[in-house]
Amino acid sequence: MSIDYKQKIEHSQVYDVAKKTPLEFQPNLSARIHNRVLLKREDMQAVFSFKLRGAYNKMASLPSDVLKRGVIAASAGNHAQGVALAAKKLKCRATIVMPTTTPAIKVNAVKARGAEVVLFGDSYSDAYVKALELEKSENLTFVHPYDDPEVIAGQGTIAMEILNAHPEPIEAIFCGVGGGGLLAGIAAYVKALRPEIKVIGVEAKDAEAMTESLKQGKRVMLEQVGLFADGAAVKQVGVHTFALAQQCVDEMMVVDNDAICAAIKDVFEDTRSILEPAGALAIAGLKEYAQRHGLSDKTLIGIASGANMNFDRLRFIAERAELGEKREAVLAVTIPEQAGAFKTFCRLLGDRNITEFNYRYSDPKFAHIFVGVAIADPAESAKLVADLQAQGLPTLDLSDNEMAKLHLRHLVGGHAPQARNEVVFRFEFPEKPGALMKFLDSMGHDWNISLFHYRNHGADFGRVLVGMQVPPSDMAAFNTFLADLGYPYWDETHNPAYQLFLA
Repeated sequence: MSIDYKQKIEHSQVYDVAKKTPLEFQPNLSARIHNRVLLKREDMQAVFSFKLRGAYNKMASLPSDVLKRGVIAASAGNHAQGVALAAKKLKCRATIVMPTTTPAIKVNAVKARGAEVVLFGDSYSDAYVKALELEKSENLTFVHPYDDPEVIAGQGTIAMEILNAHPEPIEAIFCGVGGGGLLAGIAAYVKALRPEIKVIGVEAKDAEAMTESLKQGKRVMLEQVGLFADGAAVKQVGVHTFALAQQCVDEMMVVDNDAICAAIKDVFEDTRSILEPAGALAIAGLKEYAQRHGLSDKTLIGIASGANMNFDRLRFIAERAELGEKREAVLAVTIPEQAGAFKTFCRLLGDRNITEFNYRYSDPKFAHIFVGVAIADPAESAKLVADLQAQGLPTLDLSDNEMAKLHLRHLVGGHAPQARNEVVFRFEFPEKPGALMKFLDSMGHDWNISLFHYRNHGADFGRVLVGMQVPPSDMAAFNTFLADLGYPYWDETHNPAYQLFLA
């Protein structure tokens, strides 16, 4: 290592803008994975990310005449805010080139800190090229988001704080990886002082540039990257960061989007804070590593590296978190199309919390039901499948089926020409166990259920759409059933949306 990163980190100028963030014990996650989990809360910085450390250290190290001319950076988010904040503190000009696809909330956050924003291109790569052009034409200094020794040293101050705060034995420290600046800085410092501590990098699936580079022994360029963890979506890691990773990083982990969503929920349950996907990479990797290596009673530290969450992603995250944690099973169950079969199937599910129900009449002999069920662990899913099949109900576990999770669960079928005398009603069920069985038991008649759609969205009431085949001669009894049920309801039989797509 030609650069003495230990000394560089210890002399970094970060604390004019950065604060020493807490190293917090996570009681719920620790209990569940049987290890002592601590989070380094970099999401609590002024820009909700660790990025201001490296940006400020780089800019504060510039000669005054260079700083006076101004700096330029390319970023779609956290680095941009770090550079803008540093420029405001140092009273210098800052220009940030951001892709035209950058959400307005991030653009406005950068402008609010006094930086000039140039929107260019559809990706970070386009913005980067434009920034280099402006660097030359306007005589500015480029502040790289990760591949610069001063930036790496600034990020490395996180490791210095961790080791100062926790002198006791540490099994491993986990870092999310994009370009590798955070990982490189932490690994360089940890290996200089406490080489027995493992340093593990964590990347998102479809954005594993560092993992592939270390495998091949050279920096590789990915053709494309997944954008869910957009704060770490980098096609090629840096020259400096790769060299440090080769020397100091013990292992790389790759996690999928479901695991990231589950990690966001884990952190929320312990802290009531919501990390962005890239900010939760370390926690997802920590959990996977502990399980893979059978760790118990070890101290594991994850870097909660950012909380600049796009609000519109929360629905997807909530939808996938239970699947990522293996706390929801998604099943396809076939039952005979006959009166009472639907109720029998529900009884077989027992007192398990039903998270979803999708069914549409399509065949006079068999009904295919798409159901989500809350489970305690993956073994319960296998047992449930076995129990249903033992009762003569063919069952498929679709919990790992991407098409089913992304698309099928949002569909309720189509037209059902054979569903004669169908009436469609929308109900509000109290969101509690037993509400569905109360509905089915209250029917008391052999009206065939021809459509059923329900999804638990975490509200006080579950919204349920039900189609039933009720002959005209039974309408008086049906109206009595509605009155006695006690649930709010709306007749949707003549709703044009139903008539166009489902009738």
